[in-house]
Amino acid sequence: ATKMFDAAPNVFGAQPNTMVTPTSVGLPGALPVVNARGVEYAIRIGLALGCEIAQSCRFARKNYFYPDLAKDFQTSQSDEPIAYDGALEIEMEDGSFFTIPIERAHMEEDAGKNTHIGGADGRIEGASHSLVDYNRAGVPLVEIVTRPIEGAGAGAPQVAAAYVRTLRDIFRALGVSEARMERGNVRADVNVSLRESPDAPLGTRTETKNVNSFRFIEKAINHEVQRQIELIEDGGTVVQETRLYDPNKDETRSMRSKEEANDYRYFPCPDLLPVVIEPAFLAEVRSQLPELPTEKRDRFQSEYGLSVYDASVV
Repeated sequence: ATKMFDAAPNVFGAQPNTMVTPTSVGLPGALPVVNARGVEYAIRIGLALGCEIAQSCRFARKNYFYPDLAKDFQTSQSDEPIAYDGALEIEMEDGSFFTIPIERAHMEEDAGKNTHIGGADGRIEGASHSLVDYNRAGVPLVEIVTRPIEGAGAGAPQVAAAYVRTLRDIFRALGVSEARMERGNVRADVNVSLRESPDAPLGTRTETKNVNSFRFIEKAINHEVQRQIELIEDGGTVVQETRLYDPNKDETRSMRSKEEANDYRYFPCPDLLPVVIEPAFLAEVRSQLPELPTEKRDRFQSEYGLSVYDASVV
């Protein structure tokens, strides 16, 4: 109901810059306070992904400059995430299963939103001016990072979309989010790298940011795979960079060179103490987890004799 580090309301669609406090926009002297419900929700997500939950974790400052980040750093987690080492089994449309390895799930805050006026398709190129809305600044986020997903082959776009669709269903079942992609509740950063054979090392990867629909996830991966293949076959080199997907042109385009962790100069946030997860609290959260969608589908099939399709619809 409120932001991750202050009491500003977390409301979608409000008038620009009305859901803010001094902490939301990093005014001098404004200090953060951790949202306890946000921590609980992050633990729910970690448990649902089969992760280990840290006994103690710490917030860090991720430093970079962008107009939608008024304080010039994002409060995130670096080397001490709240959840790590998980795995999620997803079911494909043909009834097969695929296991997604989860590296970590960490807590952070969202940034504001830039709107570029006068440029084609809302792009900054050619815009006469830009507006920024800080209502979203500070909204609680959990970023889930997978390890490289190998073995999907040509079906990688479908596996990625099924994975995010499964996450969407889990978030709704847990009650942690409306998980509406068109509102940006769920967004995917799609990393693609190629290799010559299953035994070869992974090539240089690109990251396509903030893809906000299942169909666009598939299309962005398809385009990026084909772009990298053509680039390599023409004798070019894939550059590690951040890209954006343009659904109108069905293509990705370069946004900026990809930063490494040391570019962000992470350091422990001096305004926030470590978050200590008491065993009794963790046990309580675990005991209150609802039946997850895959478990419910299996039960509907075994108890009521429903088909896979009917159980999925219900």
